[in-house]
Amino acid sequence: MRPVGILGGMGPEATILLMQKVFRAVDATDDAGHVPLIVHQNPQVPSRIAALIEGHGENPAPVLRSMAEGLKAAGAEALAMPCNTAHHYAGTVSDLGLPFFNMVEATSARLSGRVGMLASPAVRKVGVFGAAFSERGITPVWAEEAALLALIQAVKAGRGEAAELRRIAEDFEGCDHLLVACTELSLMTDVLDGLPWLDSLDVLTDEIVTFAHG
Repeated sequence: MRPVGILGGMGPEATILLMQKVFRAVDATDDAGHVPLIVHQNPQVPSRIAALIEGHGENPAPVLRSMAEGLKAAGAEALAMPCNTAHHYAGTVSDLGLPFFNMVEATSARLSGRVGMLASPAVRKVGVFGAAFSERGITPVWAEEAALLALIQAVKAGRGEAAELRRIAEDFEGCDHLLVACTELSLMTDVLDGLPWLDSLDVLTDEIVTFAHG
């Protein structure tokens, strides 16, 4: 199987969740049947919230570029980045001669109509899904941003309440889908049962597994 490099740490628990999803997606009978992952778990990537929302943080792009180069040197044959907001910087890691699994593009291809966005305010502010949605005629519907940002920050601090995600999700009206577009929120999607939701981290998992077996 072909190894995939993971630009991780944004946040650390979300990266571990991706690894678990990839592990569970494979029906392996021994170690060798699982997907080889080369993971750079780097929680020191400069804050995307500080850089994109608050406007005073360090640019994460050079760190992401260095991580991608290191993963390539370590033998990765493709790259994945389990952070929706960090896809604002996708161009800095997608030109190294390796396939880059663009979570935004792959997720958008599975959606249509009006989509309720469970995402960081930075995703809206810098238009992370803007072009991909526009090409497909998808209309994003945005939640109360202060509440979502507070929940995301609470998850990073280890004290997020899943019931709050359910409350926010139920406030959307007239949406064809809900999109979990923050991998911190991917940690609590069990509370979305009964709602029409898609998690971008699940889409990324499918991309990784398909490539590794290809």
